[in-house]
Amino acid sequence: MSTTGNTTTIEQAVTAALATVEDPEIHRPITELGMVKSVAVSPEGLAHVAVFLTVAGCPMRETITSRVTTAVSGVTGVTGVQVELDVMNDEQRTALRKSLRGDSAEPVIPFAQPGSLTRVYCVASGKGGVGKSSVTVNLAAAMAARGLSVGVVDADIYGHSVPRMLGTTDRPTKVENMMMPPQAHGVKVISIGMFTAGNDAVVWRGPMLHRALQQFLADVFWGDLDVLLLDLPPGTGDIAISTAQLVPNAELLVVTTPQMAAAEVAERAGSIAQQTRQRLAGVVENMSWMELPDGSRVEVFGAGGGQRVAESLSQTLGAPVPLLGQIPLETRLRECGDTGTPIVLAEPESPAAKALRSVSDKLTTRARGLAGMSLNISPVKR
Repeated sequence: MSTTGNTTTIEQAVTAALATVEDPEIHRPITELGMVKSVAVSPEGLAHVAVFLTVAGCPMRETITSRVTTAVSGVTGVTGVQVELDVMNDEQRTALRKSLRGDSAEPVIPFAQPGSLTRVYCVASGKGGVGKSSVTVNLAAAMAARGLSVGVVDADIYGHSVPRMLGTTDRPTKVENMMMPPQAHGVKVISIGMFTAGNDAVVWRGPMLHRALQQFLADVFWGDLDVLLLDLPPGTGDIAISTAQLVPNAELLVVTTPQMAAAEVAERAGSIAQQTRQRLAGVVENMSWMELPDGSRVEVFGAGGGQRVAESLSQTLGAPVPLLGQIPLETRLRECGDTGTPIVLAEPESPAAKALRSVSDKLTTRARGLAGMSLNISPVKR
């Protein structure tokens, strides 16, 4: 057998190369996940690698094949690569699920645990049509572009729109009772729209809404997220209450327009924090003004709504609630949402993109700390 050194065979070198290949959904080495079935290298240097897929219809089979081929081709002495795909059996999938989620019979919400370092923001509004979903996806894309691990839960069950705005039509991969969320622009996302046929309406009552949100938080394998954004439906209904129950440490981010009527309703959405004992991260004013070619501004929806909401909520809650930013009204912001590429990525120098990035920076400047995290240290008596 040919060798790449005194002690390392080509097969060992190939195995080492495979340890650099990450599963595109789980983001861990395929060797660590038990996905490498076998490795063999012929005397002529042809490497044959057999890989287990988690499920038969794995949507990432081509990506995995490509990554394995690229990694193994770089090994000295390898003249060619053949990748064979197989599928895990039930026992292997169970072992994978346990390695990722533990042996708990009942799924738990990782973001609600005392040791969680994930910042959770619930993006809320008093009424529809204020651009709450646009703000959510752009904040998520901006944070991911900074290198953060970001997830989005489209919790607006009736009015789900996040998949379109992020440009994904993929569906989650299911491994036993665990779902792998699709990704778009570096953002992991889950939505009820991924489980419905076409553009079918969702006609559910409160208990089913609660259960759907619970599954999105507990049954989806999110991995180690820095930030999780929940795009809530407008108002203070079932989902807002369920969110406070399921993720009590989540912070509210209120979106409004400058219009006084919208601001008054937004105050109600924000004041729910007083009842649920959640922290208010701040207020974002959307559609603040339209900038004309000559540089002048037209305040289409009036002015001052965002500041009014921030001041009113500060007074109600007895703690400062900042106005985090004012997002100008731009045609491209809407167009980018329709085409599935957030404006912070498609038009990064536009006024709206800059304002949205500024808000994302303010929400992520607080570094992940050890507060509330168990360090597994036992006191020793001297």
